[in-house]
Amino acid sequence: MSRIAVLGIGAMGSRIAQNLLQTNHQVIVYNRTADKAKLLLEQGAIYSAQPREAAEQADIVISMVTDDEASRAVWLAPETGAILGLSKNAIAIESSTLTVNWTRELAVEIERRGAEFLDAPVVGSRPQADAGKLIYLVGGKAEILRKVQDILLSVGATVHHIGSLSQGMAMKLAVNALFGIQVAALAEIMGMLTKNGVTSAKTMECLGNLPVISPAAKGAGNLIVANNHTPMFPIGLVEKDFRYVMQAAQVVNAATPTSAAIYSIYQNAIAKGYGNDNITGIAQLFL
Repeated sequence: MSRIAVLGIGAMGSRIAQNLLQTNHQVIVYNRTADKAKLLLEQGAIYSAQPREAAEQADIVISMVTDDEASRAVWLAPETGAILGLSKNAIAIESSTLTVNWTRELAVEIERRGAEFLDAPVVGSRPQADAGKLIYLVGGKAEILRKVQDILLSVGATVHHIGSLSQGMAMKLAVNALFGIQVAALAEIMGMLTKNGVTSAKTMECLGNLPVISPAAKGAGNLIVANNHTPMFPIGLVEKDFRYVMQAAQVVNAATPTSAAIYSIYQNAIAKGYGNDNITGIAQLFL
């Protein structure tokens, strides 16, 4: 049984912590709002009021927060940051979706303190987390990954070692951008067809049986047909991830005209009040 701290128990972090508890690990949780920990405490988790306290009790520390700002606060806050509680043999795992630059900066700070670091963001949303079917994209040393792979597989279905530090994060941003591009393009096409008299249901009946559509886009299209935009991957987070993709590209002088165009569409959706809707809510701009 490993002692694992989970920093951030929102929609994804809480599900990761729950799966760890179900596989008989000792789990210490931290969240800015303590009331979110109630259900996990009833299942045996331990609550810490500060990230530092959580890290002091753990061999492995996993962070699952919203963005760079939240990650910086949870790891590096001057008095309460988790980095201050890491033991020399601890392994820090950043599973949030963050910028490549911040991931590299964080890795340097953690390794400077003698701990090990992996960036291990996940592919999948709430249903996959509930089912233990998340896919990990890992950057870092292979020998460190081997030490925690069984733990990652207790909450996920697959672990891909992408390469060196920050490359797991770069791949995660690429995955989210590709998905976001597909959903926006599909919504646009569905809107065009609807205005030509083809219903959304008929559109998906046809496209869903053709090789031009991916399984992920097909699933999104079916949600659009059902007008179901219950947030699993909210548009506000999609917009954030596109912003991070373009930052990563700018640093290495990579052209991203498609991502830039799609980014503006998600920004428009937020401006129209759809930011809390699922990614499929982008269809409301076209239908």
